[in-house]
Amino acid sequence: MSVANGPSNRPLSPHLQVYRPQLTSVLSILHRGTGIALSVGALYLAIWVMYAAGSVRGYEAFQSFNGSIVGRILLGGWLFSAFYHLCNGIRHLFWDAGYGFELKDAYRSGWTVVIVSLIATVLSWIVGLRLV
Repeated sequence: MSVANGPSNRPLSPHLQVYRPQLTSVLSILHRGTGIALSVGALYLAIWVMYAAGSVRGYEAFQSFNGSIVGRILLGGWLFSAFYHLCNGIRHLFWDAGYGFELKDAYRSGWTVVIVSLIATVLSWIVGLRLV
């Protein structure tokens, strides 16, 4: 591309290499990612139910995987996804009502969503393990 002063080495449009990630953009991407994780987790739950309805042997094998380190990480991630998506959805409802658009409010509510999601995940994991 040539201009009156010579060719430009700048990108034609903004790119991820140009901008630093901001909390608001990271949380937006995380919201989309957790939505996808919840969809995949729903398929996982459906398979779990199919194994439970199918045979005792198949269900035991599935439960064995759920009890493994990888299985627990997947279930914990799915649980965090549910809490994060719920809390961030509530945050979006406030935005829809016209509240929280100031930058300091957006950052405060963003960190609140992350912290509440982490605490809810840990607490429900502890309660769930005590019930087993």
